[in-house]
Order: sequence, then C-alpha cells, then structure tokens
Amino acid sequence: MISKSTILHLRFPFSFFLLPIFLFASFQSGEFNTSSFWLLFIALHLFVYPASNGFNSFYDKDEGSIGGLKNPPKVKADLLVAANILDLLGLILSFYLSSWTGIGVALYILVSRAYSFPAIRLKKYPVVGLLSVSIFQGYVVFIITILTLNDMNLQELSWLDHFGGIISSLFLFGSYPMTQIYQHEQDMLSGDKTISMLLGIKGTFVFTGLFFGLTMALFYFYFSFAGYPSLFPLLLFFLLPVFIFFSLWQFNVFFRGRDPDFVQTMRLNFLSSLCLNCFFAFAILFA
Repeated sequence: MISKSTILHLRFPFSFFLLPIFLFASFQSGEFNTSSFWLLFIALHLFVYPASNGFNSFYDKDEGSIGGLKNPPKVKADLLVAANILDLLGLILSFYLSSWTGIGVALYILVSRAYSFPAIRLKKYPVVGLLSVSIFQGYVVFIITILTLNDMNLQELSWLDHFGGIISSLFLFGSYPMTQIYQHEQDMLSGDKTISMLLGIKGTFVFTGLFFGLTMALFYFYFSFAGYPSLFPLLLFFLLPVFIFFSLWQFNVFFRGRDPDFVQTMRLNFLSSLCLNCFFAFAILFA
C-alpha cells in the first residue's frame, strides 16, 4: 500500500507547471496524431515528471517548503519504489510510441536523477544545475514532443522546431531561479549552491526579468516566421497578469523590504503556467 507521504511527494499537480512546453511543441507540430498526444502526455505528466519529483524528494529529505508542498511530510522508503515504477511505466510507454521517444525520455530520466543523486548531484552546482533543468525540461522535451506527435526522426526536424526548443529552454533558464528564491537558507544547509543563491534575491528578480524580455522578443520572431504574427500580441495579452504580479512582487521586495516566500513563488508559478497553458491551448484549437 502506497503511503500518503509518498503520494504527496510525487507532487502530481506540479506537472501543470511543465505543461506549457508540451503544449508549445504541440502547436509547433501542426496537425498531429491525437492518440500520440495523449499517450505522451500520460508518459511525461503522470509518470516521468512525478517520478522525478519523488526521486528528488527521497534524496533531499527537505524539511522546509519545496515546489508544490508547503509542509512536506517525512519521506518513506516506498517513495523510491514508487519513483522507479513510474519511471519504468514512462519508459515502456515512450518506447511504445517510438524509439526516438524512448531514447529521449530515457536521457531525461538519467539527467533528472543525476540532478539529485548524492554521488553526482548536479543541483549543488549553480550553472550546471540550471543548464541541466532548462535544457532537458525545455529543448529536449520540446523536441521529444514534436518527434512523437509527427512520427518523425531527428533528420526531419526543421530549423523552426529547433528554434522553438531554444525558446523553451531560455524561458526556463530565466524562470527557474525564481523557484529557488525562497529556499536559500534550506539549500545552504543541504550544501547546495543554487543559481538563485549565486544571484542573490534582487539579482534573481533582475535575471528573470531580463530573460522574460528576451524570450518575448524571440517569440515575436518565432510567430512571424511560423506565419502567425497575430498570435504575438495575443501572447502578450495572456501574459499581462503575470507581468503585473511579477512587477508588484518585485516592488514589494525591492522597496518595502518584503522577503520572497513560498506562497508568492507558487502563485507566480501557477499564474504563469495557467496563462501560458490557456494561450497555447487556444493557439492549438483556433490558430
């Protein structure tokens, strides 16, 4: 019987935060195989991503707030078993879809585990940790999705496919440090030095703001080259609540001395994911 602690640490709702990359790649795929869409969605969002969360929690054994859990319970032995089973299910389903999908997901799992595994622990290196997350959760997942939905191989990818993958990674490159901004003390106790610790609290806000601006500029070119220039102003409209929330939070931290906390971080994550998911869902259905 799986424990309640394990179910919580798998953090299934956290997959919602990674859904925009999948939907963006689905939009880039054009007319795609619907059954492949849902099978890959299950493989990534119900198996592989929760397994990664569980594996991470098992070795971190955090006592403070973590992404998706304000008060995480103590981890139990069945958490690692559950993570292994979910990864295995994700691999089986991925190889069923295609060999390229299986290879891509296998690489994702290996890097995801290296992020937390004590003997390697990419997480403790600020730049390497940031690159591993942004590249594999961004570019690699984007490319895996396109290959799967269109039943393609690597040689058939267009430059626009790669461009979309690069935008995905750059977006995560800028936003990922914000997920660490409230954990500096806890990460220090764990012996980890995250990119947010290296940047500092104010530096993290500036870094994220700069990369947000960069990715918006790249989205402008992406939609122009893709033949949907009217979608760019619509993207800005959908993201307006995120910009307002981020600006107000930054003002409170910079000028009112407020400390960034778990609640505000999760609100920003949820709001940005919700807005992006709604935008790409709209683009897929109506563009």
